[in-house]
Amino acid sequence: MTIRLILITLLAMFIFGCESTTEKRDEVVVEDMGTSLEGEAGAEDGVQTYGAMDESLSGMSALDDPNSPLSTRVIYFEYDSSDILPEYRGAIEAHAAFLASNPDVNVTLEGHADERGSREYNLALGERRAETVKRQMTLLGASAAQIITVSYGEERPAIDGHDDYAWSQNRRVEFLY
Repeated sequence: MTIRLILITLLAMFIFGCESTTEKRDEVVVEDMGTSLEGEAGAEDGVQTYGAMDESLSGMSALDDPNSPLSTRVIYFEYDSSDILPEYRGAIEAHAAFLASNPDVNVTLEGHADERGSREYNLALGERRAETVKRQMTLLGASAAQIITVSYGEERPAIDGHDDYAWSQNRRVEFLY
């Protein structure tokens, strides 16, 4: 009984102790700086753009540029192969150069396979594919510590299906920054 009385008392103190008090809030002063660019350095004809030419001010990195080779985030492979196709070498070189110039950035390479073959074989094939891309990137200057590889085998298909097109889309390595 006394425990209940203590709990009720504590609860009442908590509820009444949390009443809002009227506090005087600091007033915010807004200074009008105007919109005139007269006399500003770099202002031409009253127009000044921020970040249009300077990537550091624009908030857009090379990873976000759709015209950059870094926008290629999926590398596809031939059936039962972990050899990098020639059309993806430029993208891999760009990713390696990006990592080499940004040592604080990491990437995960996810290896995938199509549904043909056993589960164990496809996990091993996905791992070989991811490791092949990692090895190529480290040879091109990226640090091995920046690259994590994982294999999903046939477990995460990009496209569900049982035809050549679906299989070709599922034989891949994905770059995840």
